[in-house]
Amino acid sequence: MTPDHRDGDTGLLAPGWAGSPAADATGDRAYLRALLDAEAALTRAQAALGLAPAEAAEAVTGAADPARFDVRSLAERARAGGNPVIPLVADLTAAVGEPYGPYVHRGATSQDILDTALMLVAARTLDLLLADLGRTGRALADLAVAHRDTPMPGRTLTQHAVPTTFGLKAAGWRSLVLDARDRVTAVREALPAQLGGAAGTLAAFQAYGAQDPAALTAAYAREVGLAAPRLPWHTLRTPVADLAGCLAFTAGALGRIGEDVLTLSRTEIGEVTEGSGGGSSAMPHKANPVRSTLLSAAARRAPQLAATLYGCVAAGDERPAGAWHAEWEPLRDLLRLTGGAARDAAELAAGLSVNADAMRRDLDLTRGLIVSERLSAVLAPRLGRARAKELLTALARRTHAEHRSLGELLAEEPELKNLDLAELTDPARYTGFAGALTDRALERR
Repeated sequence: MTPDHRDGDTGLLAPGWAGSPAADATGDRAYLRALLDAEAALTRAQAALGLAPAEAAEAVTGAADPARFDVRSLAERARAGGNPVIPLVADLTAAVGEPYGPYVHRGATSQDILDTALMLVAARTLDLLLADLGRTGRALADLAVAHRDTPMPGRTLTQHAVPTTFGLKAAGWRSLVLDARDRVTAVREALPAQLGGAAGTLAAFQAYGAQDPAALTAAYAREVGLAAPRLPWHTLRTPVADLAGCLAFTAGALGRIGEDVLTLSRTEIGEVTEGSGGGSSAMPHKANPVRSTLLSAAARRAPQLAATLYGCVAAGDERPAGAWHAEWEPLRDLLRLTGGAARDAAELAAGLSVNADAMRRDLDLTRGLIVSERLSAVLAPRLGRARAKELLTALARRTHAEHRSLGELLAEEPELKNLDLAELTDPARYTGFAGALTDRALERR
């Protein structure tokens, strides 16, 4: 078999993002495209302000075609200067040729172009991520509506606590997804271009005739399609930290859904199943909850990637040695990981199968003890708080020891003859305001 060298990073060990929209948006060629877009936009911005001929802008934009550049060669030559912009500028200048080659990268520093390209890649990836979060939110809303009143055990510290509804659970998942959407949207809209020159003073641009630094930065931001920063942010890494935060939160929010589905889809529980589970290499009978597994994995990796990016906020001088360089790979990993998780969450939510009969069955596993909270509230005024507690504690022990239902034992108590025990011990009738809370959650758009 002939080796395929077209892309050295295919995601062979990363099923969470392989083949996702985020994978294409964060590949080496996507970064190359963003770097070239940043270079071409810089020349166009200078031309718009009369600092470069219009023909130069046309020539640079025309030459900035990713197909004309060898990604592998750029990567190998990047080692000499520590970043890929240096060899790219040389190749782009040669591609433009005379007389307009000298207008390539004029006045800029490598970090201007690379940071702007990072923001472009992030913007393009976040757009895809937001689309998948939208799909997830809509599917979860449908589940919440369909199962608004489907009772199921509420679990705290792994044990049955009191009844809840699957509709409320799905509405809670959706609320987290919408929280993630709002955070990602705010960060996406604020992603800035970077322009500062060698040390953040824009001095070279002034030397080339620029009169107004704000106008120059604004023109560049317009050309590249990003926000205009108030200051060059070579060592003011708020944009990267904000990206880290919203992506890590999103991965965690989606991981919370995955964790619930992993628990509820266990063979002995079976309250939900993924629409199309994954197979096993050794056990033909298995349909593994693969989407949920990948969401759980992403939620575990994302915080460590974000921690690296937060650590880079402490960046010294006017360009840091190491802190800036340390951002590139974890940021790409985090974009890929979270983008892939959003893809998987959308597929999981759309295909999730809910087994209401299993939920009803599991409500009876404690033989009625799941409604002991309700009985405490009802019996305390009738028997007194101390007597009610004493009685329920004793009956709980007997329920386990005698393998009888709490309702049966309560019916034998003379003190409780006039109570509707069938209603009081029915878990499906003790879901509190779950339906109303679900409705309230679904009002959010």
